[in-house]
Amino acid sequence: MIRKFSLTISILLVIVLLVGCSQDDGLLDDMPAEQLYTMAMAKMEDRNYEKAAKVFDEVDRQHPYSKWATKAQLMMGYCYYQVQKYDRAVAAFETFIQLHPGHADVDYALYMRGVCYYEQIFNVRRDQKMAVYAYEALVEVVKRFPNSRYGKDARYKIDLVRDHMAGKEMSIGRYYLKRDAYLSAINRFRTVVERYETTAQAPEALHRLVESYLSLGLTDEAQAAAAVLGNNYPGSHWYADSYYLLKGVDLRPEESKVGASWMNRLLGKRLEG
Repeated sequence: MIRKFSLTISILLVIVLLVGCSQDDGLLDDMPAEQLYTMAMAKMEDRNYEKAAKVFDEVDRQHPYSKWATKAQLMMGYCYYQVQKYDRAVAAFETFIQLHPGHADVDYALYMRGVCYYEQIFNVRRDQKMAVYAYEALVEVVKRFPNSRYGKDARYKIDLVRDHMAGKEMSIGRYYLKRDAYLSAINRFRTVVERYETTAQAPEALHRLVESYLSLGLTDEAQAAAAVLGNNYPGSHWYADSYYLLKGVDLRPEESKVGASWMNRLLGKRLEG
């Protein structure tokens, strides 16, 4: 009798384990949408994000036209984001955005898509395609939902991304400058000045332009870059560095776009101060 009871318990335990394994493996067919969604939420609350994402996926797969599928797409993206499976997270958010463009939570989906790209930005020495994706995605949030509660953080991240992108251009420009490839360096530094003029990289970019132009014997262009540097960043040490570079240059007022006397007064005054 005891053996039969023990055997029965063992069989029940095996069945429970098999059912649990089946559920964990995604074999959740023929379950009501709400039940699947509730199961996924329970796993998410237990921080079992990857398994939760799989169950949310089942909600979407089995009940694609239900209200639960709409919610599941969004939650699936969040769960994959939590385990840093960014490609899957972006795919889930993209699906939500495309299928429900007028949904009340589409601003959140757009924002999270941008965050997924943003968190994949590495140091300036590596490929910056994620920075471009992050910038474009976050700009879309600000353009489409300027008053959204996610707008403020999106703007903040946009500024950081722009500074990062400018840093990449500076890194490449310095590389060319060290190897005396002045024209290539100038192109990079000008990109920073023209596209990323509000970033922290702009003062150095202007100074490096002064260096590059002087190395090519282009005195007028060097003076012009120094003048912009002085007008916009008068307290920057890059401004002082540019002065020392220009100090020994023969400035000719009649040929200079800026004017020798003006440049001497401007640069000299800033250094004396």
